[in-house]
Amino acid sequence: MDIAKAKEAVASAKERMQKAIDHLDVELLAIRAGKASPVLLNSVTVDYYGAQMPLSQVSNISSPDARTIIVQPWEKTMIAPIEKAILAANLGFNPQNNGEQIRINVPALTEERRRELVKQTKGACENTRISLRNTRRDAVEHVKKLQKDGLPEDVAKDTEADLQKQIDAFNKKVDELFAKKEKEIMTV
Repeated sequence: MDIAKAKEAVASAKERMQKAIDHLDVELLAIRAGKASPVLLNSVTVDYYGAQMPLSQVSNISSPDARTIIVQPWEKTMIAPIEKAILAANLGFNPQNNGEQIRINVPALTEERRRELVKQTKGACENTRISLRNTRRDAVEHVKKLQKDGLPEDVAKDTEADLQKQIDAFNKKVDELFAKKEKEIMTV
């Protein structure tokens, strides 16, 4: 029974570590690398008749080319609030409204801005590593508690070794994601 609980702790920790990696993936998508993408506007919320709604729920967002994002509101009356929300989001975009849709030209990145984005990426990766370490710590504490309740010492040591293997594998994934995003950002 205690062995099953130890295996359950490892499985739970692995699931939490995977969620941390998935969150990092989403976070890295939001860091722009000089290309226009509808994902860049995911953080924008619009006042839609008194309720804050994600931009994607009040309009169609597309990227016809590498430097342009088009926001096509479903209601023409929403153009002004959407434009205001994009400016308020402080993403560094200057939306242009033609009465039918909003066009956003994504400016090319300067070398300085690229370095800032790499720092931001590094910070997001470090936060994920911290999350991974905290998950491992919680699982190890759970295993030690089980050991006090009668879990054999060799099983506890094997479980801790398995947890370490898991965290090593997930840290490697974080390193790979960082290297990929850094290359993407620094490529002119």
